[in-house]
Amino acid sequence: MVQVQLKLKLRPAQERQLDRWLWHLTGVYNWAIRKIELDAAHGIYHSRYDLESKLKGHGKRLGIPQVSVADTARTAHNAWVRCFKRLAGRPRLKGRRNKLNSIPHHHGREFQVANGKVRLPGLGRVGFHRQEIPEGQIKCARLIKRSSGWHLCLTVGAEPKPIIAVADGQIGIDPGFSSLLVTSAGEKIEHPRELERGASRLAQAQRGHKGRLTARLLERQVNRRRNRNHQLSRRLVSENALIAFSADNHRGIAHRFGKSVTSSSHAALRRMLAYKSSSCGRRYVEVSSRNSTRTCSACGQLSGPSGLASLSVRQWACDCGVTHDRDINAAVNVLIAARGMRVERVGDDSSGIAKHDATRRSSTAREGLTL
Repeated sequence: MVQVQLKLKLRPAQERQLDRWLWHLTGVYNWAIRKIELDAAHGIYHSRYDLESKLKGHGKRLGIPQVSVADTARTAHNAWVRCFKRLAGRPRLKGRRNKLNSIPHHHGREFQVANGKVRLPGLGRVGFHRQEIPEGQIKCARLIKRSSGWHLCLTVGAEPKPIIAVADGQIGIDPGFSSLLVTSAGEKIEHPRELERGASRLAQAQRGHKGRLTARLLERQVNRRRNRNHQLSRRLVSENALIAFSADNHRGIAHRFGKSVTSSSHAALRRMLAYKSSSCGRRYVEVSSRNSTRTCSACGQLSGPSGLASLSVRQWACDCGVTHDRDINAAVNVLIAARGMRVERVGDDSSGIAKHDATRRSSTAREGLTL
């Protein structure tokens, strides 16, 4: 499956019609959320087919495709299912501060793309900004309202283009916040600082109570981070047959160190590396970060700095005589844990360049660095 997002060129009348659909579908979503909650309190549980049957014919009365009405109720039902399974929190009602911003439509065959236009049920043919669309059957679609306009998200039954492999290296990655990523090869990828660069303009828009401009600036920051992660993940997958990533608890770190952690968008990068690696035959492994900073990658001793008080220590020397860069050493240990192979430093440098001793293979990683 391939997901394609098209930015639509709508006429003012069409935009007003989609806004009206959203207003009605917000009521449908809130009705389904409350009905499931109130009936469950009395021991009555509804399937998604029950909700769809109760809404039969409402699409015609509201002037909305019936499929979108049924899919909105199904979305509310799935929200409660995830809550009951403890995969998500209690779903909230939609309103001014928590708006419904999408219109689902699972009958993808009704969306026909030809000659630079797409046929939308209930709206007719609509133009969109030209982009390449893979050949295949459209399985489902979703209309999404963003600050930059309306977008059509299509799920196409086609195989994604494989990423061309340019090398077959093996790499360990330690995420950071002063540097975006540090690799076991000694490369430090600088942080683009999208949030900091746009902070002054964003604050100016917020002080002026310009809601639309604020939303647009935030969307641009999200697009920049997503574009950066796509380019970076594609490069890493094309160059490495094995990618080992240190799986830190970013949510817990963000509670302590604030928005500089979330602006790094490491979780999104991990997801991209995972699905891109699997689609082109690469291996992606997430390794626990426990003791990865403290462990000497040359001898295996827990002689490195530990605790919050020692976060400022970026260089340290082990008792075995090897000097380490804190981040590079952690990245090398992540690679050791992923491979289950001993790694030795070349000399007494801090460049992070390591050689792999094939004669010292082991089936498990060193103590404290197990998968």
